[in-house]
Amino acid sequence: MAKDVLFINGAIAVKEKYLLKDRIFKLCEMNAEDAFRALLESGFGGTESDAENYEALIAAEERATDAFIRENAPSAAEEAYLLFPRDFHNAKALVKARFLGLDPERMLAPDGTVSVSRLKAIIGSGAYDALGKELGGAVAESEALFSEYGRSVSGAEIGRVFEQAKYRALADVCSGNGTLKKLIAAKADLSNLLTAYRSPSYDAAERAFVVGGTLKKERFSALFKDAERAERAFDETPYAAFARSCAEAKRAGLPLTEAERKFASYETDFLAAQRYDLQKNQPFLYYVFRRRAEAENVRIVFVCLSAGMREAEIKARLRTF
Repeated sequence: MAKDVLFINGAIAVKEKYLLKDRIFKLCEMNAEDAFRALLESGFGGTESDAENYEALIAAEERATDAFIRENAPSAAEEAYLLFPRDFHNAKALVKARFLGLDPERMLAPDGTVSVSRLKAIIGSGAYDALGKELGGAVAESEALFSEYGRSVSGAEIGRVFEQAKYRALADVCSGNGTLKKLIAAKADLSNLLTAYRSPSYDAAERAFVVGGTLKKERFSALFKDAERAERAFDETPYAAFARSCAEAKRAGLPLTEAERKFASYETDFLAAQRYDLQKNQPFLYYVFRRRAEAENVRIVFVCLSAGMREAEIKARLRTF
């Protein structure tokens, strides 16, 4: 059932005051001990003031954000967009653990729309239809691959199955929501660009492409032909700068780090561009994306501080917030 958007947006206006915002840059300038103390004093992590490390604070912040989503998502579409990916991640982890004899606990994310305990029960029973067409289908397809090829099945192949199913599910559930429909289409396009620039051939890339995007296959195939055409393939699309970033990194033999950062920040950047004119359900989405980005940025800061990285290097790795 749809919720009172005006009430939700009013609550967000109050909660936004507690975001870290530019204070995240201050953490980059400190040592790890001082940064942790400052993080505690900021109220990040809510009531976890006795937390012993930054991961405990991040976990508390993520639990609070998840609770906010479940309580305040304006419609089922927003809740699905924000939590569905967890279902696919956790199901993938459980399937891999089951067939490879691994302990799944370290691979699991917090609950999505389906609890981890329920996923375990359903996957263990084989009644995959209870998980719905796409998620249940991905579990069944992965089981078939393991049954046919055993341990020789690559993690990338299982990842492909769940990633493609996730995008099909999101495209379906978000089809009636204008903002989410644009976001999922753009994320699919960006995902396919990353896949293409990582792949050794067009056939390998095409096999891993996800649905829901707007870019035609002809553009991607140009990447595997002459270099001149590859440079121009996406010039007339909204992804020209993104594609150039991928091309430059690949040409230099470097990982696609900057493009991956832009991919992770896409939703926040999309809504930030219109932050003074957000309407209907958009303030809810913008707030959640920013809050999630802050949690990830806190993790990035402390990992980098622990590695002895310099301030400028840390700041360059931060997601948009």
